[in-house]
Amino acid sequence: MTPRQFTRYIGIDYSGAARPESGLPGLRVYVAHEDNEPKKIHPEPTGKHHWSRQAVFNWLLQELAKPMATLVGIDHAFSFPLAYFQTHRVRLHWPDFLNDFCAHWPTDQAGVRVEDVRRGHIGNGRKRSGNARWKRLTEQGIGAKSVFHFDVPGSVAKSTHAGLPWLHALRSQATRAVHCWPFDGWHSRPGQSVLTEIYPSLWSANYPRGNRSPDEHDAYVVAAALQAYDQRGELAAAFSPPADPAARHQAQIEGWILGVATA
Repeated sequence: MTPRQFTRYIGIDYSGAARPESGLPGLRVYVAHEDNEPKKIHPEPTGKHHWSRQAVFNWLLQELAKPMATLVGIDHAFSFPLAYFQTHRVRLHWPDFLNDFCAHWPTDQAGVRVEDVRRGHIGNGRKRSGNARWKRLTEQGIGAKSVFHFDVPGSVAKSTHAGLPWLHALRSQATRAVHCWPFDGWHSRPGQSVLTEIYPSLWSANYPRGNRSPDEHDAYVVAAALQAYDQRGELAAAFSPPADPAARHQAQIEGWILGVATA
């Protein structure tokens, strides 16, 4: 039997709606421990029924401080298409990208909505905007929408623009080093927790929905699929980069969706 790389699997169905402190019905968290079925996690100790982005960040920061190898899947992009870097002359280096983005899109600040930055009420999002025709290499061929395709069903644009500052904060504030895949390398150290970008539609059909809401089901299938990859000894292959050297280089700038095999 192939040794397990992780002992805990977290699936997060993200939402870029409203404000960072707002409880959001579309923001869901499921956790699977070892071989146990994923369970829905409620926000604690607030007593609120729905998670906020701020609450998810606080919870993740606390959970990832524990000495437990954890694989986390979040359904928003971790970076932008190469065309964005070229157009705005952003250095092809992920930490620099995050710093630059957060300086223009302060969507983690209390009371700030993505729409506030889009409309120029706060921040300077217009100087770091994109084109809905721009797609990352990993998105091409799987039906995923551009990270700049706002205001359409199934878009991850708002979630991405809301979530990136929290990813930046998590990376910088975590008390135990967290591996952000693939920017910190295609493979992590043994025992290290890993954050990955995921696309729930890759796996949704493999799991009966039951009485879960669509958002709950997306978070559930992410935790279940990550757990199944590890159980079957398939994580090493899933973490492997695209075979083409040029695609591999581009993916370490744009990011990659776990479970997408090739460019």
